[in-house]
Amino acid sequence: MWLKNSFAVAAMILLLGACAAGPDFKRPSAPTDARYLPKDQSPGYAIALGQVQHFQPAQTLPADWWHLFRSPELDRLVLAAIAGNPSVQSAQASLRESQDNLRAGQGVFFPQIAVGADAARQRVSPYPLGPRGVGGIFNLFTLSATVSYALDLFGGERRAVEGLHAQVDEQRYMLGATYLSLAGNVVNTAFARQAYADEIEVIRELISAQSQQLDLVETRIRTGAEGYSDLLSLRSARASSFAQLAALQLKRDQADHLLHALLGQSSAASQIPAIRFEDLHLPAALPLSLPSQLVRQRPDILVAEAQLHQASAQIGVATAAMFPSIVLSGNDGSEANETGVLGSAESRFWNAGVDVSAPIFQGGARWYGRRAAIDAYQKSAEDYRSTVISAFEQVADVLKALQHDAESLQANDEAARDAEQALHLIQANYAAGLVSYVDVLVADAQYRQSKLAFVQSLAQRYQDTVALYVALGGGWWEGVGESSMPTARATIATGAQP
Repeated sequence: MWLKNSFAVAAMILLLGACAAGPDFKRPSAPTDARYLPKDQSPGYAIALGQVQHFQPAQTLPADWWHLFRSPELDRLVLAAIAGNPSVQSAQASLRESQDNLRAGQGVFFPQIAVGADAARQRVSPYPLGPRGVGGIFNLFTLSATVSYALDLFGGERRAVEGLHAQVDEQRYMLGATYLSLAGNVVNTAFARQAYADEIEVIRELISAQSQQLDLVETRIRTGAEGYSDLLSLRSARASSFAQLAALQLKRDQADHLLHALLGQSSAASQIPAIRFEDLHLPAALPLSLPSQLVRQRPDILVAEAQLHQASAQIGVATAAMFPSIVLSGNDGSEANETGVLGSAESRFWNAGVDVSAPIFQGGARWYGRRAAIDAYQKSAEDYRSTVISAFEQVADVLKALQHDAESLQANDEAARDAEQALHLIQANYAAGLVSYVDVLVADAQYRQSKLAFVQSLAQRYQDTVALYVALGGGWWEGVGESSMPTARATIATGAQP
């Protein structure tokens, strides 16, 4: 009968041990949407200057997507940033920290064993021993070993370790987000820097032309063929050009400083090579993953999912805290007044026991602690939903931007060509004495502004192509070519430095 009851108790313990308090985490369902925009608004391609960009659903996006621009200088910039940027290295250290915390947390599933040794010399008062007590001075030597094991009957420890697993996932995805953000910022900043340089070149050409025209007008004024007001207008226009040049030079310098910072360098480091648009290849095939794929690939969404998982595990921890805790413990050792006697049968002592602790009344602390964990889970669920919505919004914005970028680039190219022809006609009419020099200034300014607009729209098309790669998750989960760097998967999984 006793044996039968023992088996029943053991079976009950095993059954309880197989369960864990709180909900089992389930990944949020992937969206069923087939597109990011209404069907009649989804662009199939974008074309400008004879360059067509096709949107290809479900195409795989490589982790080293910047290679698609076919610029060795750009490749070197991105790889140097990945190797030297402190944010990436910080994210790698955070990942390693979370992995070590997980290993430390898993120690709770093993018996806790400790050994101790104690040597003391002490004097005991006789009075606490009664009227016949005898005090004295003596030595006491103790050797002991203790073993304890917490029975995780209600799964609180398992849920805590589950939360640590989710923290590792969060830090892994944070590293992926850092890696993706860094690559996007480096490429975008390089493009912006080159756009400012091209605009500076246009303004300098304008200033050079205005200076030549200023000399010509001064000569014509001396002969009486030109009015003084034309000279003032030209001086004013050239001064405005100098002001515009200074502003563009500041932006170029700031972009240069930002690039150095992204590379993990001081701004006083060696000069960064130019990334010229004429040396770049505009990717023709643009990947477009389905919304159901995006939520399983984009790192910020995966971070929000990992945080939701942590919140779910905390409900289990808070629920298990409402139930009794049981700790098995044992102690074995030897105690004597002389070291030579230690280990003998007479000096040996031992004990074994079970410590059961059950919360009875704590003013509702544990109950409301569980309610707070549930509230935190609901908040995380809404945060996850908000992250997904924002991601879809970004993809939709980029898709429309690429379509309008092509339209803008095409229109600005036509405007620049027409403005150039108009300038040539006005200059011919001015040479023939048919128009004033103010008309030449106006035509020249329109031409230069149209060239600036063209440079800006060209850079914007390249930058929005980068924005699409980043919005889709950047392919960070895929392996990167061995010729360029270790695989992104290995780097992000282990936190190892590239």
